[in-house]
Amino acid sequence: MLATFSLRDPNFIDACYIVASVLFILGIKGLSHPRTARRGNELAAIGMLIAVAATLLDRDIHNYGLIIAGIAIGAAIGAFSARAVKMTAMPQMVALFNGVGGGAVALVALSEFHDRIPSPGEIPLDTLIPILISCVIGAVSFAGSLIAFAKLQELMTGRPIVFPGSKFVNAGLFAGIVFLVIYLATGQESEGLFVLMLGAALVFGVLLIIPVGGADMPVVISMLNAFTGLSAAAAGFALDNTSLIIAGSLVGSSGTLLTVMMGRAMNRSLANVLFSGFGAAPKGGAAAAVDGDREVRSASVNDVATMLAYADKVIVVPGYGLAVAQAQHSVRELADELEKRGVEVSYAIHPVAGRMPGHMNVLLAEADVPYPALKEMDEINPEFQQTDVALVIGANDVTNPAAREDQASPIYGMPILEVDKARNVVVLKRSMNPGFAGIENHLYYEPQTVMLFGDAK
Repeated sequence: MLATFSLRDPNFIDACYIVASVLFILGIKGLSHPRTARRGNELAAIGMLIAVAATLLDRDIHNYGLIIAGIAIGAAIGAFSARAVKMTAMPQMVALFNGVGGGAVALVALSEFHDRIPSPGEIPLDTLIPILISCVIGAVSFAGSLIAFAKLQELMTGRPIVFPGSKFVNAGLFAGIVFLVIYLATGQESEGLFVLMLGAALVFGVLLIIPVGGADMPVVISMLNAFTGLSAAAAGFALDNTSLIIAGSLVGSSGTLLTVMMGRAMNRSLANVLFSGFGAAPKGGAAAAVDGDREVRSASVNDVATMLAYADKVIVVPGYGLAVAQAQHSVRELADELEKRGVEVSYAIHPVAGRMPGHMNVLLAEADVPYPALKEMDEINPEFQQTDVALVIGANDVTNPAAREDQASPIYGMPILEVDKARNVVVLKRSMNPGFAGIENHLYYEPQTVMLFGDAK
């Protein structure tokens, strides 16, 4: 006799989760190349739709009205925000959305703990530990992401905020959180202590990110993204939700890998990024001259046009200034005109240029710049010696020769785009203000460099 099929059967729900997980993996694979990125996003979105629909089939869910209302409100806000956000604001949007995910996980953990303690000692350890971990990591991600958003949105200073003894305060707070996690995990279940732990994690998230300068935001965003993924995976164990475990693990592992890659691109450890106060204004003022006997050479638009017209090979080096000026379309138009004259044009992409991983790639893709023309740092650096003009548009620290030559520089050892080896360098910049690292760029004083001041567009 055949069993009656039910959409609310746990086996059917698990099968849906498996399908959703496969789509998540295929979606990430699609994001590895611009030609397949759109399809990758679509596959991942379909996977998430299946996962959400399968979760709503669970027999323990009853208040569908409240859930549907929440989904409708969230979907409306998300759709409006995604369409309204400017490309220059995409990093802070990513930080904000990531923080919302971490905050949601922390609230889920709080709700689960509240529902499971009618009397002390009744929460199984294999459920209690994931609840505690997801709460702490989710809260740290939420608070840290809000600080990252505020720095990127210029609601607070992008410079590192440090105070005497900050490292000891952070260490003490972290030790206190670990103590509370262990104490609660040993069966001393107290909702008051749980809320205290949650509050301490929120404060720790704030103190963890405020010492980080704007130059390190790509690394921080990747790290916080990994935190949110790990907290979601832990929440999946607490809720016994297979899809959440897999999705969280994918986000956590990919975010961790990206964080490591970003750190290598800057030749700095994660601890150095978080605790060095990198980017604080140096003694003597942020705009102190490199050498009083050396001056920058400024050029006119006509000078630069003549230089480009007689070039055979031009490399465009985009930075955050390109995003601020919204000059990506103008750059593409300039490249088209140069290519009509037989000039070879390519684009040098530093891994941490901009304010989030891949920021420059996204901006240039928006202007339909051919993907083969985008070259990563290791590939493009050997070409600068054969380049007639390196056109630096709003890129600062990632082009500073001090990283290679000045052992006293705070960015010494960071891999850079070696634009100073080009025959001619044109820097498009609004002023001589330093970049996020807070130091002067030695490139501007090189004899082959000219500055074109004003709006890059």
